[in-house]
Amino acid sequence: MKTSARNMLAGTISRITKGGVNSEVLLETAGGNEVAAIITNGSVNAMGLKEGMKAYALVKASWIILGKELDKSRISTRNILCGVVESIHEGSVNDEVSIKLSGGELLTGVITDGSLHRLELQIGETVCAAFKASSVILAVD
Repeated sequence: MKTSARNMLAGTISRITKGGVNSEVLLETAGGNEVAAIITNGSVNAMGLKEGMKAYALVKASWIILGKELDKSRISTRNILCGVVESIHEGSVNDEVSIKLSGGELLTGVITDGSLHRLELQIGETVCAAFKASSVILAVD
């Protein structure tokens, strides 16, 4: 599978909670992190999603919000995954920051150069990535 989404986390569907229009799908990644996705019930049915099934969570790098100590904050974003800054690629306007999560997976975010400097991000430093459950695209083989 080739996709333009920079982040692809493989895992197993641990729970599906159906609502009137949308479903919440929880994916436990291979590295032990949990990712919540909100997708339509129609998508759940069309994809044949079931608990215990292997799936992928896709998240575009531009949908990632980076911050320090977000795991201790009250924030409406459902997904908050923390790790260590693995690499920083600076550009003139935007910068790419890759985070190694506790399970060894990489998550990459694109933020403005001003944000990188305001956060004073450094390689080896702990940082959190936040993204909305509605920003997660689920995929299956």
